[in-house]
Amino acid sequence: MREQTRHVSGLPVAEGAVGGDPGPHTALGTYLGIRAAVKRALGKDSLAGLHLAIQGAGSVASGVARLAAKDGARISVADIDAGRVQRLVDEVGATAVSPDEIMTLPADVLSPNALGAILTEQSIAALQVPVVAGAANNQLARAEDGDRLQARGILYAPDYVINAGGIINVATEYLADGDQAEVRRKIEQIPVRLEEIWTESAASGRNPAAVADSMAQKLIGR
Repeated sequence: MREQTRHVSGLPVAEGAVGGDPGPHTALGTYLGIRAAVKRALGKDSLAGLHLAIQGAGSVASGVARLAAKDGARISVADIDAGRVQRLVDEVGATAVSPDEIMTLPADVLSPNALGAILTEQSIAALQVPVVAGAANNQLARAEDGDRLQARGILYAPDYVINAGGIINVATEYLADGDQAEVRRKIEQIPVRLEEIWTESAASGRNPAAVADSMAQKLIGR
């Protein structure tokens, strides 16, 4: 495809160059976002000793698990691919749980990194976590599910904010307007963006997803 059009990104690149697999960049931003959420919701500066329930065991979820495990977090992981789960169990000492169990597991953080539309009226009522922060796209099944999370006192990290690391890397490659240091700098701003959203949410009473949408619409001039 790249031989026919320049509108392709994410291709393999030389070490140190911008581009390549966006998964590790998404994982880094998500991990940093989880740390920010934990600090706001639980007053913790580290993930050490905390329990993360990670839904998914693909590229991004595995990256999040590795980074969190280095901090000393306890990891529970579920995926329909048992082989992927076992690799994480062996690598980071995670505990394997069934896909049906992960959404109702008592934990400090639920990190959805697989399917979308997993936060519904029914699933939100069954959550046993103070924080939902993960990279899966379109986590809220309906707009009002953001209000349901807020009503339960669960801090939510809007998906397209916390998972922006991959597209930051891809965009920098495509636009050729920065190096890996610039990519890292931008990814490290994800917690800052999230904190702005949560602060506005607390001040206005609107849920974080609604606040994020409003901010995004202003940025694109809608």
